[in-house]
Amino acid sequence: MKNSPFFLILFLLFFSCGDATDSGQAAGVSTPIDSLEESTERGLKPLEAPSGEEGTLVQEELAPARQRRAGSLLLGAEIMLRDHKVHLKGKKIGLVANHTSLLQDGRHLVDVFIAEGIDLQLVFAPEHGFRGTADAGESVKSGKDEKTGLSVISLYGNNKKPTDVQLIDLDIIIFDIQDVGTRFYTYISTMSYVMEACAENQVDFWVLDRPNPNGWYVEGPVLDPQYSSFIGLHSIPIVHGMTVGEYATMVNEEGWLRDRIKAQLTVIPVVGYSHEMRWAETGLAWTAPSPNLATEYAAYLYPAICWFEPTPVSIGRGTEDAFTMLGAPWYRDAELAQARVAENKLSPYGLQLKAHAFLPLSLPGKSKYPKHENKRCNGLQFEGRVGGKELFLTGIMLFERFYTQFEEQKQEGESFFMKNFERWSGDARFREQIVAGQSPEEIWGSWQKGVEAFKQVRAKYLLYD
Repeated sequence: MKNSPFFLILFLLFFSCGDATDSGQAAGVSTPIDSLEESTERGLKPLEAPSGEEGTLVQEELAPARQRRAGSLLLGAEIMLRDHKVHLKGKKIGLVANHTSLLQDGRHLVDVFIAEGIDLQLVFAPEHGFRGTADAGESVKSGKDEKTGLSVISLYGNNKKPTDVQLIDLDIIIFDIQDVGTRFYTYISTMSYVMEACAENQVDFWVLDRPNPNGWYVEGPVLDPQYSSFIGLHSIPIVHGMTVGEYATMVNEEGWLRDRIKAQLTVIPVVGYSHEMRWAETGLAWTAPSPNLATEYAAYLYPAICWFEPTPVSIGRGTEDAFTMLGAPWYRDAELAQARVAENKLSPYGLQLKAHAFLPLSLPGKSKYPKHENKRCNGLQFEGRVGGKELFLTGIMLFERFYTQFEEQKQEGESFFMKNFERWSGDARFREQIVAGQSPEEIWGSWQKGVEAFKQVRAKYLLYD
């Protein structure tokens, strides 16, 4: 594969096929406000299929996702193992993987590679580590995997990009990680850096594709390049609506790697997937891609509330229900006490918001030092679902509500916007718009030109529509 004349390899294979939460002190307390005594007071690319030595390309248009019965979806990893192991024969392999690198039968790809006799040299691990147990932002060290004895190279911390030495003698690096489809989720940044290192060292790069739980829409401000960081390398919206395979192709073909270098990229797509699908329609079990996205519902809400992270507002870290609630010790809202009367519907955009209080606790492996640790946070919890636009409008509305109340009672020297806030929002406008009191509709409208321009670029690389 190393001297292949193709700079991009895309394979489409036809395949025919006829949260519960634990509340309590040990796990972080999360309690509806209306059960608390003071509630009323607060009111609150082509890969050849084997055919002789060179193989032949097989393509087929995917059937509409909703016509496929549960269990008919095949992951890129499953297609690769079924049809393309021959391309790994005699190759030295590196694998970018974590605890989500599972087949549908529950086996981990590392274990399968070992059982199949594939020459797996080492594993590269993203944020949260190979076994997925490190807190967000926690340094992950390189070392040996206790179960397999394989060398694990951390790509989180000072070593975010594989070094030339780490790639010596490797022929192929394979990426197989479940992503959640948002700009500030760091797995796609890791993928970009690995692609770049592969391009610089003439190592082939394969992506084993997986469904995107937020792949059904595109939304949010497009990143201003001056705020590029590991939580947003490239100029894309918060929700990009692409699988990792599609995204890798766009990064490669749009020249977003250093000096516009291109990787020798192979994408093995999912069979039976469409961007119309919500996660439940894929038939896949949910494996938390990071410790605080315990449920698919948390991953659904995540894009519209993650920009509360660099503020004094808690998103529930330190509980078992992170990213399904918002709150702070100082938060008071007269509407919340009346929420029961209004059937808990506080959002004019359709998403239900239930009066809620919670107590963040130190949860090693989830959130060792949560914001407002051991302090009661008053706020709300999300229920139900709405479309992407309405979800973001709700997020903006709540951001304005928390900001306004914070400003009314802040102490001298305190700021609602913490350091590097723009890395989350993506540009300087959002802070300015909130401070100026613009409406959610005005703020949402201000980023639509950028969203539409991105959609035109995105359309060139979609594999499933």
